[in-house]
Amino acid sequence: MLTYNEIYLDTRRKLRAAGIKAHDLEARLIVACAAGKTSEELVRSSRLFVSDGSITRAVGEMVGRRLGGEPVAYIVGEWEFYGIPIIVNDTVLIPRIDTELLAGEAIRLIRRRGGGQARVLDLCAGSGCIGLAIAANVQGCRIVLADNSEKALAVCRMNMIRNSLSRNITAIEVDVLETPPALLGTFDMIVSNPPYIPTRDLLSLDPSVREHEPVHALDGGPDGLYYFRAIATNWTPLLKMGGYVALECGEGQAGAVCSILRESGIGDIKTHIDTLGIERVVIGTMV
Repeated sequence: MLTYNEIYLDTRRKLRAAGIKAHDLEARLIVACAAGKTSEELVRSSRLFVSDGSITRAVGEMVGRRLGGEPVAYIVGEWEFYGIPIIVNDTVLIPRIDTELLAGEAIRLIRRRGGGQARVLDLCAGSGCIGLAIAANVQGCRIVLADNSEKALAVCRMNMIRNSLSRNITAIEVDVLETPPALLGTFDMIVSNPPYIPTRDLLSLDPSVREHEPVHALDGGPDGLYYFRAIATNWTPLLKMGGYVALECGEGQAGAVCSILRESGIGDIKTHIDTLGIERVVIGTMV
């Protein structure tokens, strides 16, 4: 029999040999998932022997999937975003650290706006990670998660339950490219991480993204700005006076996104830089 630590070390060795940079983290996540433990519980159990052969078989199956290029987040079915667990599958994008910048700025502004009295619309919500992070950090804030994929909305609803946030969040099916539904109401903030990869660049994405993550959540049209124009035209009119629109964009797109928002009547536009020095977030105010 092997100990949990021996299984972890063997898994780490295989991932490292395959050139996976985060082999330590990914090995821990895989073994913990197979064992039905948290990462902390796995560490505490590291010297215990594993008598259940199903665990080692599950680890082997997961490692095989990872070596085949599948992202570890889809394999273990969960990823952490802004300190909360987010259920993910291949119908939604895996939350990125870059998007935590957007969530953090949104939380800061919503607290300034009125905290628990605020109403937020998360467009192109995917897993719902941004809206969920806001709800988890601004008590009483009311969130609408909106996406045109019923499969993505099913993930949103699982995450609402997973994080005990169903009371303050609603998930609805809408298409950002169309006119907002009647009676949707007005909002203190519209936040979105829309598809923004130019169509021509999709083939150059890392295979783990290109072959496994949903292309409809990546493809931003010929210039990558298709959804930003739709948000500015169709959705910013739902903002209350003084309300915010907060958007994530790709490298080199911030200037164009600022111009799109400015043309729609949004003012006081600022950009925010991510950990790589890229203008990643654009925020403006309804004036």
